[in-house]
Amino acid sequence: MEAILIDKTGKDLGKKVKLNKSVFGIEPNEHAMYLDVKGTLGARRQGTHQSKERGEVVGSTRKIKRQKGTGTARAGSIKNPLFRGGGRVFGPRPRLYDIKLNKKVKVLARKSALSTKAAANRMAVIEDFSYEKPSTKTFQALVDNLSIEGKKATFVMTDADKNVMLSARNIPNAKTISVNELNTYEIMKADKLILSEASVKAIEGILS
Repeated sequence: MEAILIDKTGKDLGKKVKLNKSVFGIEPNEHAMYLDVKGTLGARRQGTHQSKERGEVVGSTRKIKRQKGTGTARAGSIKNPLFRGGGRVFGPRPRLYDIKLNKKVKVLARKSALSTKAAANRMAVIEDFSYEKPSTKTFQALVDNLSIEGKKATFVMTDADKNVMLSARNIPNAKTISVNELNTYEIMKADKLILSEASVKAIEGILS
């Protein structure tokens, strides 16, 4: 399995990069991708929501009216959930939304997401490059040459490409992440996935 290699200006170099078929060419498992994305988004939720139940609402505990003879339903407390200002029944409580996934399921999900992008021709490999200093203008030129303006483009780099990552942070819809941050959600969210040569080897080493 091969992919076309482009340079840092977005032009085709006429070379091809070999991709590990066991990582970029498997039959996608949609359920594994769903579970991994669900787990990623769930882990981002704070889960600190809470409402007051009848035992937590401020109010008198005096019986508000006599038990019988009123012609209406009996009521024992102003904090009754049926009354305005009363407690809430079965309200939200603090909780964790993340789910446990086996490592093999996560690996399968990432392989499936990468294979989906490769099959749809929405993935490219760019030669390793670096900037001496952050330059938004230079990185914008790369985005323009790749014809991805207005699309969500995710550049996967190694941790050493700090200046490249700083160059992209002010460009709308362009995002750079390191190999260690790559997950199924980031892969599937991108309209175009651009991998550096070094990141391809790192990904294959992690997922193989």
